[in-house]
Amino acid sequence: MSGLGNPQLPTQFRSELASVLLEESKLCLNTTASFPLQKQESGLRSFQKMAFTCLADFQAFAKDNLPKPTWEFIEGGADECIIRDENISAYKKIRLHPHVLRDMSVVDTRTTIQGSEISFPVCIAPTGFHCLCWPDGEQSTAKAAEAMNICYVTSTFSTCFFEDIVASAPNGLRWFQLYVQRDRKITKELIQKAETLGYKALVLTVDTPAVGNRLQDNRNRFSLPASISTKSVHVPIEENAESLLPVSNIDPSISWKDIAWLKSITQMPIILKGILTREDAELAISHNVQGILVSNHGGRQLDTVPATIDALTEVVNAVQGRIEVYLDGGIRTGTDVLKALALGARCVFLGRPILWGLTYKGEEGVRQVLNLLKKEFYRSMVFTGCRSVSEISQDLVQFSRL
Repeated sequence: MSGLGNPQLPTQFRSELASVLLEESKLCLNTTASFPLQKQESGLRSFQKMAFTCLADFQAFAKDNLPKPTWEFIEGGADECIIRDENISAYKKIRLHPHVLRDMSVVDTRTTIQGSEISFPVCIAPTGFHCLCWPDGEQSTAKAAEAMNICYVTSTFSTCFFEDIVASAPNGLRWFQLYVQRDRKITKELIQKAETLGYKALVLTVDTPAVGNRLQDNRNRFSLPASISTKSVHVPIEENAESLLPVSNIDPSISWKDIAWLKSITQMPIILKGILTREDAELAISHNVQGILVSNHGGRQLDTVPATIDALTEVVNAVQGRIEVYLDGGIRTGTDVLKALALGARCVFLGRPILWGLTYKGEEGVRQVLNLLKKEFYRSMVFTGCRSVSEISQDLVQFSRL
């Protein structure tokens, strides 16, 4: 016998697993899903009924229903997309080394980031232009994060006003992601607005002095529809601009000396997003930031850099526990989450899968993605003998020769 009906499973485990499954069933009353009428009216094709059993199912749904240029914008990477794909495949080279007979009657998935408790170590990475996927965009994303008791990192390039995002999820844990603008007055105003609205950390993206060479976007001449715009930064698109997205005002002159300036204008802890090397991790420590997000921008900036899970160990070894280290890129299963934590990440951040869920059914779709991953992570803890997140350690993983 297997599953909830297995009498050999501890009562508490069956109860915990049942509660996770019940949460998921509230969001989807049966095992099939069809595309909501609201989306059909917006011109997207309806989707034949299918079971949603893994993140790849949400991916397939989004691909079938989003306009082709939008889908290719979301899924695209830089140049040959080598590292976009290796972010995912690198996890397959890591084997789990489980422990048994550990008394798994009580399992706790909770952890903390920057002192705030979250329900499990998966949060929402900053991605822009959510209204491409769902009419109220980032507001739905924020609601889902609040419902799941995790952190949502709001992008500089949000297509909803920050005030509306906060009003939609007033009790949610939120961080603000910053692209430093050429006009430093605008940058300062963005930071101060975020802090006033209750954002708890500043996530500075450090890997974007220019936009990556995204071939599909170039071929498609991709731009935002007339009905969608960024609400907090307004950038005119020049006729012959390299990118038809509102990104030309990102300041390419940003350097380590700007960390001191940022610290002078905010009390929020500063997290650097885009660190991949020991040398930069050590510089981050010396500049007194409070966290590092190991990231290669989803493979959208510089191709053939390390996969983030491969870069994680180098950064963690450099940091030596002095600040928290997080990771994004390539997370597709609960075991991926476990592997990242075993190698030293405090928590992981999801990018594209959130947009797939948003495309499916707005807030409910994002919650389904997160609940699915939470269920998988819970099971991976049970099967490897980890009763709490603090018990997840490096001895749980080993690298294969695949």
